[in-house]
Parts: sequence; structure tokens; C-alpha cells
Amino acid sequence: MKEFWNNRYTDEKFVFGFNPNKFFKAQLDLLPTGKLLLFGEGEGRNAVYAASEGWDTLALDWSEKAKEKALMFARKNNVLFRYEVGSFFDIPVEHDSFDAAALIYIHLKEEDRELLHKKAVTSLKVGGTLILEAFDKEQLGRTSGGPQDIEQLYSLENIVNDFQDLEFKYFAKETLQLDEGNGHVGEACVVRFSGIKQK
Repeated sequence: MKEFWNNRYTDEKFVFGFNPNKFFKAQLDLLPTGKLLLFGEGEGRNAVYAASEGWDTLALDWSEKAKEKALMFARKNNVLFRYEVGSFFDIPVEHDSFDAAALIYIHLKEEDRELLHKKAVTSLKVGGTLILEAFDKEQLGRTSGGPQDIEQLYSLENIVNDFQDLEFKYFAKETLQLDEGNGHVGEACVVRFSGIKQK
């Protein structure tokens, strides 16, 4: 995983562009600022936006190359955030500490996905919000982005099973036009979710 993403981010161009993910931005803008945890943050487009809005932001990713580009992007925008590199399962994250957490296009095997989702929920304070956007299983065969492995793609059932302890605020499977750098371009089928930790 580390080698794959280091290779992906070697180019000077930003793979997924400079603008925050639209769903992430829309959901974050509904919330009062606080502490934010971003899994798989890559080149920093979501972290830079969040930090510019006053969020105390911690970004995690597998790739050192991504961190280098993200921190350069942050300096250009005069914002600061923390960024840690390593396996999501090995990096320690405080429990019951974050006001929001986001999982934007993180695609893992089923067992790892379930573990990551548990870690994300555990990181949230009661009342904290989880935001997720990922490719649906119907994305298979499309060229607009995402893995071509059905097991790593999402279904609405995955969301129901993994986040049954959250209060669902936004929950939909949508077909939309992506325009996120060169990495996500064209018609795509995605799952979008936001939910609030209840206990």
C-alpha cells in the first residue's frame, strides 16, 4: 500500500486536484469548527480547506510523498495541520477526541474496511460527525476512478452494517460527474454518508 501510493504521488501534479471533495466540504460547512481527523488525506486538498476554515486538523496517510506535497500546499495557503504517515491501523489515534472524521475514497478489503470504520467511530466524541464518500460497486468497469476490485467497492449495505451505532444524517447512492484532478474524472457511482455518534 505504501509503495503504491508513493508511486502515485511522485508526479509534481496533484492527482486529485487542489479543491476539497464537494461532499466533504458541504458536510463540514454545516458543523461548528473543532478537531478533525482525515484518513487517507493524500496531497492535502481536504486538510488545507478545513484548516483554512479554523479546524484543528490531523491528517493520516500511507505515503511520505503525499505528506511532502500536502505540507507544501499548506505553506502556499498559509495554514497549518498535523500529518502522520503509516498504516491507519498502527498510528495511534485518541478515542472520543474528534468532533469530525472523514473517509474520502478509501478502498480496502472488507475486513480492513470494517476495522478502519471502527477506528474512525471510536475516534469521535459523542455528538461527533463522520463523513464518507466512496465508489459504489456499480463503479466497476467505469474509468472515472477507483479500484477495479469488487471487494474494495462499497454498497449501501456496507454502510448500514459498519455504522449501525451512528444516527444517519445523509445516506445515498448517487451517480454524478467527478472533476477532481486527473484522478477522478467523469461519470461515477458513489456512496455518500454522514452520521452522528450517539454514545
